[in-house]
Amino acid sequence: MRALVYTGPNKMVLRDQPVPVPAAGEVLVRVADVGICGSDMHAYHGHDERRPPPLVLGHEAAGVIAAGPRTGERVAINPLVVDPDCPVARAGRPHLSPTRAIISMPPRPGAFAEYVTIPARNLLPVPEGMRLRDAALSEPVAVAWHAMRIGLERLGEARPRVLVQGGGAIGLGAALVARHMGAARIDVAEPHSGRRALLDAEPGITGFDPQAHDPGENAYDLIIDAVGAVATRQAASRLVRPGGVIVHVGLLPGHEGYDIRRVTLQEITITGSYCYTPADFAAALDALEKGALGALGWVSTRPLEDGPQAFADLDAGNVSAAKIVLSLGPEG
Repeated sequence: MRALVYTGPNKMVLRDQPVPVPAAGEVLVRVADVGICGSDMHAYHGHDERRPPPLVLGHEAAGVIAAGPRTGERVAINPLVVDPDCPVARAGRPHLSPTRAIISMPPRPGAFAEYVTIPARNLLPVPEGMRLRDAALSEPVAVAWHAMRIGLERLGEARPRVLVQGGGAIGLGAALVARHMGAARIDVAEPHSGRRALLDAEPGITGFDPQAHDPGENAYDLIIDAVGAVATRQAASRLVRPGGVIVHVGLLPGHEGYDIRRVTLQEITITGSYCYTPADFAAALDALEKGALGALGWVSTRPLEDGPQAFADLDAGNVSAAKIVLSLGPEG
């Protein structure tokens, strides 16, 4: 089968690989579309020891079941594999289970390939008429959905003023989910002019350059940090109002930046957000299918063969699209 393989820092190679063999309880899926995630870029740079080369990356995928009683069924892949008997999973928080694993990390190859194996319980049917490319967006949108949901739960207020830091796929997704959930104001801090143009094209969402515009202290009730840098933590500490909530989604290294004195004096809540629950994933797929998140004009599609160039373009900052999806052809 064709597969895009990470072979070393800044090296992606298209080559033939054996078709994976499903283990007990698993299903073979013919991949139709798969998105490039920020974590794929992190591995591409050689910064993720959990993803050593050579390795097939990719975990944001949809496709068609290729064998077994459900052959031909169109499915979205929840790539987070968890022991369903784990007490944490049974308590409804499988994304926090110590058994969690994800395709694109050994020993599970990822979905930048014609075929991938996955437990049957991780497959969600794609409604008739929905594009598989759009179904492949369920994973990053689920990350954004989970972050916004827990932020609103911790804030405990309707129609908040929301700031999203970062206009990539997770940040833009969080803004779209905030709009869907009824936020009164949605701003996105994004230095890339091309991505700000995409943001401004979305009704009810405003993009601004954080290096040129200061919204002012206490400007927001809820902040989603989809970057996770020292600068965004510093900005969030100042821009959130007393009693507000900061949800930290970005996975950049380091822990500096938060103004802990202000966090303490103003009773600001800071919470992490990782992945999603199965319910979040299903909700994201449903919202995408119903068109609740807009026209998805922020997505760019390229063939799998262009994968090495897509990674290089993302690395060079030459991409305005918030998400690049690699396609393996119609319906896979």
